[in-house]
Amino acid sequence: MPNLGSSPRNSWTVSADHSDLRRPIVTPKPVTLPAQHQAITLDLARTAIVVIDMQNDFCTPGGWLAHIGVDVTPTQRATEALAKLLPVLRAQSVPIIWVNWGNRPDRLNLSPALLHVYNADGASVGLGDALPKSAAVLEKDTWGAAIIDALPTAPSDIHIDKFRMSGFWDTPLDAILRNLRIDTVLFGGVNADQCVLATLMDANFAGYDTIMLQDCSATTSPDYCWDATLYNVRTCFGFTLNGADLIAALETTP
Repeated sequence: MPNLGSSPRNSWTVSADHSDLRRPIVTPKPVTLPAQHQAITLDLARTAIVVIDMQNDFCTPGGWLAHIGVDVTPTQRATEALAKLLPVLRAQSVPIIWVNWGNRPDRLNLSPALLHVYNADGASVGLGDALPKSAAVLEKDTWGAAIIDALPTAPSDIHIDKFRMSGFWDTPLDAILRNLRIDTVLFGGVNADQCVLATLMDANFAGYDTIMLQDCSATTSPDYCWDATLYNVRTCFGFTLNGADLIAALETTP
């Protein structure tokens, strides 16, 4: 019988006189690894990774943050860790979901509160404003909004545009995760204390198990922001662990 469903994990079989509403059985892929405070076991068959804002305007010397004087070198640590982890997760059929800023050219998806970010005086360079040598900041389909070259994507990857700190507001992220039948979400990217944390918190509020990959995340904010982020994730919203430990655990898991 034909299948109905945009995801193989969430489909029916149908015929002219019968609809079978049973979803396919997903074989568990348990892996146990160390996290802060206690070890955890997660099921890779019900896990996805959300990578946030690894874009030129945030991470590259020629991008927006560097132009306004922000030191973007801390993002390199997350880049290196993600470059190692993502191919391993793809080999395990873990969905890779890129959630990136992608503003409209007319900025009609940006509120005054968002336009105020890094442009408190109205005369600086904020979201959607023009840079001297490139297109408007984080405008969709421009170099600034593109994922950095050091993190090549794959055809199987999923791409979502966002226009808020949280990747859940006014985006299909929740619908996609549910259609993939995901329970556990790994998070990496920048900035850890801003867009990564906001998206992780909303995932927690929506009922997902949430894990911040500490070595795959970074921030250009002061160190106390990083420390507070880790404390809040571990205390209130989920777990923190290292992508390198996940790679090591997979190497020893049959």
